[in-house]
Amino acid sequence: MYEILVDVSLDVDVEYAESKGVRYVAMDYMIGDEERHCTAPETLEFMHTYYDRLRNTVPTRTSQVTPFQYKENFEPYVKEGKSILYISLSSGLSDTYQSAQMAVKMLEEDYENVNIEVVDSLGATGGMGILTESACENREKGMSLKENADWLREHAANINYWFKVEDLMYLKRGGRVSAATAVIGTALNIKPVLTINPEGKLDTVAKKRGSKLAMKWMLDSFAANCDLSIGKSVYISCADCPEDAEVLKNMVLEVKPEAEVKITSLSPIIGAHTGPDMISLIYYGAKRVREA
Repeated sequence: MYEILVDVSLDVDVEYAESKGVRYVAMDYMIGDEERHCTAPETLEFMHTYYDRLRNTVPTRTSQVTPFQYKENFEPYVKEGKSILYISLSSGLSDTYQSAQMAVKMLEEDYENVNIEVVDSLGATGGMGILTESACENREKGMSLKENADWLREHAANINYWFKVEDLMYLKRGGRVSAATAVIGTALNIKPVLTINPEGKLDTVAKKRGSKLAMKWMLDSFAANCDLSIGKSVYISCADCPEDAEVLKNMVLEVKPEAEVKITSLSPIIGAHTGPDMISLIYYGAKRVREA
């Protein structure tokens, strides 16, 4: 048996993850003057307060996990002779994947028989949750550590991401849009729809006037290329907009009644960069291709 570890920046069905013994790699972030060491997904109550503080322009920032911190996370399992399957945030969005690989090399210098597979999710949020579910299911089916890791790598690009951002100013701060685009887009109620491309990086794929049209675009894309034969879980990760999430869930179930739709709260690690009221639709589908 091997342990399954994943970045705490993911969005996941917490009860499911707990029942399967999933472990989290902690991350740190700041909200105002408060520094938080996040060792497990935050509660819904806390996340509501968190996004309300963002709405009131309280600043927030995140920090990356260093190779030494990864070593500290992995080492107790190595000392016990346990193997690890670790799922990281996309290498196209963060250096966590590279840092985790460096940590494995450091451990290999100190210990014999280190058996750790680092899997690049090529994604984030609910997509990491879906991969975590698949990892647990594969382990229960008897897949070896290597077989499981290879399966996840093969299917990571089958996870499709569509998400609508409410406040363009957060994208401006992250360098995703220009200041002029943010100001004009806000004035015209433009809602960009973004995706995560095959390289695990962000791309803007559509711009819709208002949230309803943006969500309709996301649903149409889901209907066109979902493949629930790979996995039935569909994640709707939202940044404190539960009403929109319920609407989108009902829309999904009208198209695919057999889908197992799960609404989760967007983690503070990712929410710091997208802002409140972001909503995403994430599922197994056709292999991601770069938009023309």
